[in-house]
Amino acid sequence: MAEIPQEKSAMLSLKEMSILSSIVGAAVVMAWRVREGRTAVTVRKIIIPPLGMATGFCMFLVPAFRIPWAWAGCAFLLGATVLAYPLLRTSRLVRSGEAIMMQRSNAFFLVIVVLAVIRVGAHSYIDRYVDVRQTGALFFVLAFGMILHWRMRMYYEYRQLTSMEAVQSAN
Repeated sequence: MAEIPQEKSAMLSLKEMSILSSIVGAAVVMAWRVREGRTAVTVRKIIIPPLGMATGFCMFLVPAFRIPWAWAGCAFLLGATVLAYPLLRTSRLVRSGEAIMMQRSNAFFLVIVVLAVIRVGAHSYIDRYVDVRQTGALFFVLAFGMILHWRMRMYYEYRQLTSMEAVQSAN
């Protein structure tokens, strides 16, 4: 009996959608950072992104996304130390009159692009060993560690700048 050739589905595979979403996500982050850099930084603008991102931990309610605790810990630590470092080095808060603004070095967007390339490459490699949903979970935890460390540093810098303002106005 002859086999009927099957047409390739027009839909993207889960792996292809994951890579595409990583690329689109990087582009959105870059656009958001440009827009965000034009307005004053507030405590709310520092704290809301990690809080909003934390809702993603709900994915672990679905068994297919669950990963071992050791993997999650390693991913979080890798994000919070190694991958957060370039973001910490290429951005800082500065006082501009009465406002506190984000000042980025020229390398900031290059860092975002390089991190996106690393993510896509690592995704493709890790997908060979674990399910694409677990890969997504690992990269979510990694990204959360990265943004949490970066935003905590921003908050610390913000508090330093606002406390300096209070001291200067008291004198």
